[in-house]
Amino acid sequence: MKKKLFLFLFLLSAIGLNAQTAKEEIFADVHRSASMYYAYPDSRETELTPASSGYAPFYISTYQRHGSRFLTNPHDYAGTLAILRQADAAGKLTPLGKKTMTDVDSLTRMSQGRIGELSPLGAKQLSGIGQRMVHNFPEVFTGNARVDARSTIVIRCILSMMNECLQFKAFNPVIDIRSDASEHDMYYMNYDDEEIAQLRELPEIKAVLEKFRREHTHPERLMASLFNDRDYVKQHIDSDRLMRTLFSLAGNMQSHKGQTSIHLYPLFTKEECYDLWQIQNLEWYNHFGSSPLTKGQMPYIEANLLDNILNTADTCITRQRNGATVRFGHDTCVMPLAALMELGDCSKIVHDPDSLADACRNYKIVMMASNIQLIFYRSSKDKDKDILVKALLNEQEVSLPVKTDLAPYYHWKDVEAYYRNKLLKFRNQRQLRG
Repeated sequence: MKKKLFLFLFLLSAIGLNAQTAKEEIFADVHRSASMYYAYPDSRETELTPASSGYAPFYISTYQRHGSRFLTNPHDYAGTLAILRQADAAGKLTPLGKKTMTDVDSLTRMSQGRIGELSPLGAKQLSGIGQRMVHNFPEVFTGNARVDARSTIVIRCILSMMNECLQFKAFNPVIDIRSDASEHDMYYMNYDDEEIAQLRELPEIKAVLEKFRREHTHPERLMASLFNDRDYVKQHIDSDRLMRTLFSLAGNMQSHKGQTSIHLYPLFTKEECYDLWQIQNLEWYNHFGSSPLTKGQMPYIEANLLDNILNTADTCITRQRNGATVRFGHDTCVMPLAALMELGDCSKIVHDPDSLADACRNYKIVMMASNIQLIFYRSSKDKDKDILVKALLNEQEVSLPVKTDLAPYYHWKDVEAYYRNKLLKFRNQRQLRG
């Protein structure tokens, strides 16, 4: 009876995640429109389903995105400021345009020497995730537990790793933490498969994206609110680009909560935020998701990463020592990995761009500090008994692509067999293509 109740609640929860449309969710909280800049919620109120009697967690395997950060393109700051200053010198800014110029000037100065770096909020996000991991799964981190922590060679990822691992050490001062950030691991930590990456350049993909951008980018109202001369805008301003850049600045301001009181979202209507989000959502889906335009090939860009997850799990299960493997990288790895692993509805195939918003929402997958966790359980009475596993996406329980009688728990032998067969089929097909 308890198992049936847990299964019912799990399915009810999964259905409830998409009870609102994407438009309703963004209108309720415009910060979601920031897509990959959406800041990880301050707290994750999650009711985790208890494991079967006698089973306890002993190993966690993760891939996690770094926390909130400064934008990675300095032109987003300095280039935008230069456009507004030039217009101001020509006497073409409205009062709102002048205020926006002042705000962007402040942001540009704040970003000096910090392009792409982790923000204080980003550090806090990873600390919070680490705290909840030891709170929810203390058995993993007790005694002589060993944590193998790996990061890409990017400083924001290294600092994210450090902030999370500090929470493991605070919980258990004698825990064995071994950390590394090396080019040696980039073949799986942040690999860009050239053959698959070329699919993003297909003419049909570019045509679909360009058509969708034109249909959903309407800068006229915003330009009229910033500039007092329509002819000046027409002659000197790339309105579409300026609108998108200001929208990026607005979305990423949530990365600096506590650092500044500047808010740029008031520049945009909620309808504009939803439109601009839809453009980014389609770009992410075509570049990193299971888009039919790429014949569902983009997720396989993380084949090496999934291989590493499988192989490392086998090693840790065999040695029968509790601990964790935590990996820190980027959003461009999280989304294709989630699709490759078929977590929840992350691998949906959507043919109509106008229907994508309610089938796949990138802010649920690749927010700042987004994370995929596999939690492994074994019987405390019989350690050779079947290993169970459950998956968390951003600390929420999600389904895996195999049958189970214990949802949201799965038999690891079934999960591993499914993934290994999937990877083998992919590599065999690639070999046949030459």
